[in-house]
Amino acid sequence: MKIDEAYNLWADTYDTNDNVTRDLELAISKSILAGKSFSKIIELGCGTGKNTEWLIDKCDSLLGVDFSSEMLRKAKRKIKSDKVKFLQADLTKEWTFNNTSADLVTSSLILEHINNLDFIFAEAHKSLSVNGQFYICELHPFKQYAGSKARFELNNEIVKLETFVHHISDYLQSAAKNNFKLLELNEWFDEKNRAEIPRLVSFLFQKK
Repeated sequence: MKIDEAYNLWADTYDTNDNVTRDLELAISKSILAGKSFSKIIELGCGTGKNTEWLIDKCDSLLGVDFSSEMLRKAKRKIKSDKVKFLQADLTKEWTFNNTSADLVTSSLILEHINNLDFIFAEAHKSLSVNGQFYICELHPFKQYAGSKARFELNNEIVKLETFVHHISDYLQSAAKNNFKLLELNEWFDEKNRAEIPRLVSFLFQKK
C-alpha cells in the first residue's frame, strides 16, 4: 500500500487510537522547543495537526506540509488560524514551497518512510535562513532493528506501512554533508526506563 493511501485510511483514527510513539513525540517536541520563538515555521508531515496546534503559538506564520489529503483535511478542520497555511506535497520531490526562508523546519515521525535522507537535508537547508534550526524526531533505529514500524488497525486487521531503517550515523552524516551542525541529540525511553530499548531519537540541527 502506498504511504499516502495508508495515511488517508489512518486519518480518521490517528488522533484517537492508542499510540505511545505519537504521544511521546508530542511531549519531546514541546520539551526541545520550549522557550523558543520563530518568525516562520515549516512543519513537514504535519498530519492531522498534532504539533501544529501548539507550534502556531511559537511563530508568526506556519506552513504545514503533508502527503496525505485526508490527514490535511483533519488538520484544516481542527485548526482555524490566519497564521497557518496547509499544502499537500511529496517531500521526496523538489520542494516548491521553500522560496521564503524559515527559521525552523520540523520533521516528526515521517523520515522512516523516506529512503533518501540526503535529499531531505538538502531541501531543508534551502528552506532555512542562516542559523535556522531543523528539528527531527523519529522511531529509534534500535526499535526498528527489533521489528517496530508505523502501523495501525483497520477493520480488525493490522496495516503495516513501508519503512526504511536509518541509523543514527546516517542522520549525522547527511546533516554534515548538507552543512548542518548538531546542537542536540537525545534518546527517549518509555516511562524513562533506560534499561529498555529507547523508543525515539531526536535531533536539533542548525544551518551553517
